[in-house]
Formats: sequence, C-alpha cells, structure tokens
Amino acid sequence: MVLFVTSPTPNHPPVPNLEPVRREDVTLQRIAAILGSGSPALGEVFIGDDAAVLSPAVASLVVSTDVAVAGVHLDLDLFSPSDLGFKAVMSAVSDVAAMGGVIRYLLIAVTAPAGSDLDALHQGISQAAHDVGASVVGGDLSTGPALQVAVTVIGEAPASGALLRSGAAAGDFLFVTGPLGRAAAGLRRRREGVDASDELVRAQSRPVARLAQGMAAARAGVSAAMDLSDGVAIDLHRLADASSVGFELIHLPIATGATEREALSGGEDYELLIATSDPEGLRREFEKSQLPAPVEIGRVIDEGQRTLNGRDLPREGWQHEF
Repeated sequence: MVLFVTSPTPNHPPVPNLEPVRREDVTLQRIAAILGSGSPALGEVFIGDDAAVLSPAVASLVVSTDVAVAGVHLDLDLFSPSDLGFKAVMSAVSDVAAMGGVIRYLLIAVTAPAGSDLDALHQGISQAAHDVGASVVGGDLSTGPALQVAVTVIGEAPASGALLRSGAAAGDFLFVTGPLGRAAAGLRRRREGVDASDELVRAQSRPVARLAQGMAAARAGVSAAMDLSDGVAIDLHRLADASSVGFELIHLPIATGATEREALSGGEDYELLIATSDPEGLRREFEKSQLPAPVEIGRVIDEGQRTLNGRDLPREGWQHEF
C-alpha cells in the first residue's frame, strides 16, 4: 500500500471524481505519518525506501498473509474503514498467534477506489500494529475497483518450535481459549441496529489475536494448535485432517448473547483451538501468565468418528466460493 514500489498506472481513462485529487506521493506521505516510523534497529530500514532492510531473526521465521476485502470480510455500510484496517491486521496476526509466535513486522498492501478514506483505514492498521507490538515496514498502494487490504506478517517461532495443526494424537485433550460465537452475534446485532460500541459488535469489528495465549500454549508444550477463524465446526475438522485423528466434542462454550449455531459455525472469533496431552500443564501456564483459563471441550480419538455429544459433527463454517 504504501511505501515501496508502486503499481503501474492502469491503461484506461480516469473515472470522474468530484473529490479533490490526492496524488500518490502526497497520499503516501500522509499514510507514513499515520503509521509512524517504528523503532528500526541499527542498519534496519523501514518505510521510505524501495524495500525494507531487517535484522536477522533469532529463531525460525513464521510468515503468513491474509487479505481483507470490503463487503466480504467487513460490511462498510455497518462498519468503518478504520475497523477494516484493524481487522485485517488482527486476522493475519492470529495465524502467527496460533503457532505460538512473536510478531515482528507487518507489510501492508492496499487497493482502493478513488475517494476511499485511506487516512481512517491506516489509523485502524496503525492501532492494531501498536496493539500487537509490530512495526509496519512497508507495502504497496494501488487504485482498484474494491477496497482490499493484504497483510503479510513476519514473526519468530518459539524456541521449542512452531505449533502445528498436525501434532494431535489420540488421548489428547481439546481446549479453546474462550467462549465462541461473539463475532457472529456481533454482526447479527449490528445488522439489527445495535450501536458499534456494543461489546459483541466490537468482537466482529475489532477482534483481538490471542498472541499471549499462543505463546503460553507453546511454553506448555502442547501437541497442536490453530486459530478459529471460520468456526469450530469446520476448523476442528481441519485440525483432525492434518493430524489424521478423530474427536469427541463434548462441551461447546457459547458466548453470552450468541446462539449455538453462531458458536459452531459463525467464525471470526480468533480464539485458539489447542490439543494437549498435559491439560494441567496447560492450565498452569495460563495461570502463570495471568490469562483466562482455557476451556476444555473434548478429546482427540483414533481416526474415525468426529462427534458433538455423540452425534456426527457436520463440517460447517465459513468458506469462500470461487
């Protein structure tokens, strides 16, 4: 979006716009001022050159990219461009949180129609970056037909190694880091006219990646983990697929104000799903870190059955359709 090599000029006539034209260089200067310069170490270069120059990592790198699209990931008739920027960062960061990683840097690429409120968008990005302790070190900015934010996260894995989906084994206990369905309930409530400041509505527009919980899980030596971005009813199947196991889901922690359906398949909670052979060790690590206790939801079993309270659990949740 900003900061490095810019996209070529499209080969078509400009669309008439009643707003004053804000040229690219001026726009980039405004965005850079909003994002700040971070705290580069000696020899590092962040925003302002052709590419970032970063210090070598201490541990293995963990890298992930997510794209947030207005109208798909957030409805701008109900929420603000600032919310979209914030949510784009947090949803991308959540993938690294699920691996127990520490966030170091962010790259932000924005495509925006003429007249988009890029200041507000980047204020949300800046706030989320601050909240997760990351520096925005570059990105790109281009005009286009829809407002889109692509976030690349660069982090470092824990010393014990990144947590993967593929490590769960029969006999492991399954946990989540909090009640489910808050984001889906918030979207429903916002559509019903509830104010944007409502706690559940903010769970939809301003989610929080569970970085501290992921690091605590890594210290506890858990078997496997992933974030619940699309709903536990589909993400639990994904963990089971990666680990070649089955599961018995015996408790669904439904957030206050949410329905069972929202908790199962609403998605966008960004809580962590954790499998461990040492549940007491996991609880102790969360308590030592002064984190809310993880919630036990079931057990991992040999490959075969995948059930909720004894009945087959359908593979339901958010999936893009192409």
